[in-house]
Amino acid sequence: MKLKEKIAIKYIRTKFKVLSAVSKKKAAKEALKLFTTPQKRSIKKLPRIFLEAEPLHFLLNKSKLVGYRWNKGGTKRILILHGYESTVLNFDAYIKPIIDKGYEVLAFDAPAHGYSGGETITVIIYKNMIKAINELYGEVKGYIAHSFGGLAVSLAMEELKHDESFKLVLIAPAAETQTALDNYSSLLKLTEEVKMELKLAIGRIATNPIEWYSISRVAENIKAQMRFYQDEEDIQTPMKDILKIKKKMLFNTEFFFSKGLGHNKIYRDAGVRKSIIDFL
Repeated sequence: MKLKEKIAIKYIRTKFKVLSAVSKKKAAKEALKLFTTPQKRSIKKLPRIFLEAEPLHFLLNKSKLVGYRWNKGGTKRILILHGYESTVLNFDAYIKPIIDKGYEVLAFDAPAHGYSGGETITVIIYKNMIKAINELYGEVKGYIAHSFGGLAVSLAMEELKHDESFKLVLIAPAAETQTALDNYSSLLKLTEEVKMELKLAIGRIATNPIEWYSISRVAENIKAQMRFYQDEEDIQTPMKDILKIKKKMLFNTEFFFSKGLGHNKIYRDAGVRKSIIDFL
């Protein structure tokens, strides 16, 4: 962790400590705002392959979402989904090999990420973006999703019409919202009282309890062929959450485990990338 980040976290922890002493509900309200607001936006120069893409955009909740399309009209449509505080530009190495298979490729920056507009993001907003892409640009038959994008697409698949011919790749997915909340609360050193108020606040805006937003829950409702790629040393999206899914022994799931790649290097790994593209 960089020095600036350490200083920022120390400041935020102090702020919540003071606010918690005044009002647990106010502290939870501020914590929710911070939880749904990315603290950094990954904006970088477009990789060469993105300069060759057809630019796309549409409005979602009044925010302009920026995307890219290659090989329009290909034999199968693939959608790439990034993680929290990331961007689809990080998946540039996947584009050409998929195009070479004759497939159409779509890639969008989620709201409040990359070149897309918006200030906040929730898994519901991300899920709705995925559903909108299917409606606007045609049925997606294959997905590559990392981290937060993995949870969003899993929830979307539950609502989208699909069958066993669809393929879903989940790389280090944020499988349990409860785990994300626990990690966030631990980072900010929120008290148990504020954490409970935060959980209730999320439930009020999400219409479902936080446990409902879980790949473990939704996996049984997904008919697509699924592949999970998970590193044993991933701290952000821990192995235990993936093993919870593996124990269900679902007929349409496969699991590939690595060691030493962590949360982000795993999707950049050449071997992992080849395995994913071969699966698609």
